[in-house]
Amino acid sequence: MTGVVHIVGAGLAGLSCAVRLTDEGRHVALYEAARMAGGRCRSYHDASLGLTIDNGNHLLLSGNAAARDYARRIGAGDALVGPEVCVFDFLDLRDGARWRLRPNASRLPWWVLFADRRVPGTGPGDYLDAGRLLFARDGATIGETMRCEGVLWEKLWRPVLLSALNTEPAESAATLAGAVLRETLAAGGAACRPLVAQKGLGAAFVEPALQTLAAKGVTPRFGARLRELVFADGRVASLRFGDEEVPLGPADSVVFAAPAWSALETIPGLTAPNDHRAILNVHFRVAPPPGQPLLLGLVGGLSEWLFAFEDRLSVTISGADRLMDAPRETLAAQIWTEASAAAGLDCRGAASGLACVPPPWQIVKEKRATFAATPAQNARRPDAVTDWSNLFLAGDWTATGLPATIEGTIRSGYRAAELAGRGAESPVRPS
Repeated sequence: MTGVVHIVGAGLAGLSCAVRLTDEGRHVALYEAARMAGGRCRSYHDASLGLTIDNGNHLLLSGNAAARDYARRIGAGDALVGPEVCVFDFLDLRDGARWRLRPNASRLPWWVLFADRRVPGTGPGDYLDAGRLLFARDGATIGETMRCEGVLWEKLWRPVLLSALNTEPAESAATLAGAVLRETLAAGGAACRPLVAQKGLGAAFVEPALQTLAAKGVTPRFGARLRELVFADGRVASLRFGDEEVPLGPADSVVFAAPAWSALETIPGLTAPNDHRAILNVHFRVAPPPGQPLLLGLVGGLSEWLFAFEDRLSVTISGADRLMDAPRETLAAQIWTEASAAAGLDCRGAASGLACVPPPWQIVKEKRATFAATPAQNARRPDAVTDWSNLFLAGDWTATGLPATIEGTIRSGYRAAELAGRGAESPVRPS
């Protein structure tokens, strides 16, 4: 097949699809409704801070094979940084207790036998309960599958699963949690070293991809908002962008890599997630102190994860729907009180009993950051194959088997590239 693959959406799903296809010598046309690429993983210059920040912080793991392959393909393999071994630092904001989770590299989890490697106040047997997630039945919640209380739940499983699923863990799909566990801790510490895009998501995943594509003659068409897919004879016949119509040749195909809500508006009869959860990120223009961990898990407070970038401290709060309407100044002050304590920095005003005065800050609220990772919403995730022979889907909202993560997003782009590149002439519905 020598036709053109038209990719709608230049987020990570669309970019990874385009990179994979061009690597295979396929012709690609890339369309993006926004004025910049990256979707929810974009970086931008924030004038109020005078810094380039991400719209959301993202943690990757050394076992994220698709994400690391994508970074290698675009020449950004060194953009992700992290410790040489698997280690996660935590702090309990209530009493100041700190600990380090240090899984061993191999699959045999002997680390749970050593008190200085596991969560304080837990024993080796406590970790067995999470193994139930590996064999969870379809449609079950985490709350129906494992014990959602106790020290280990509060100080490890809940914060980790909340960040992975962006949904209150007890009501989340146990199969998705099992998929995360299977590819991380159950695979050994070698698969779950934390990795962060120190220079920003744009520098790691977006700008190098655009440069790679440009070298192969592919430049995204920005401001191209898809108005309609025109169908005829069981396939997409043309794309309508405003007043312009782009006809498709007989060997052309389409990869729809825009968000789920856009897909529901555009593709007739599609079932896709229609309930979403928010994420809140706060960026503080202050250099992290020497020795500050790249990533610090926080329990017992409002803040959940503290990222230490070269020019700022950033806090991420998942499942943040409850905070979307909260006053920004109040949030910034409360979160800075926690972040400054975690980083050992002065919280001006606290000594005199006044409100903590944060350094220059910016709050980024992503109201529809991910689909709600409940069993009901997970069941609505469509396969990449559609009822139209030349239309395929990509995005973290499709049936990747993972929650809405960068790894799942890139896997979806790769799968759509495989299908579109194969030039399937008739849809093969999943059984």
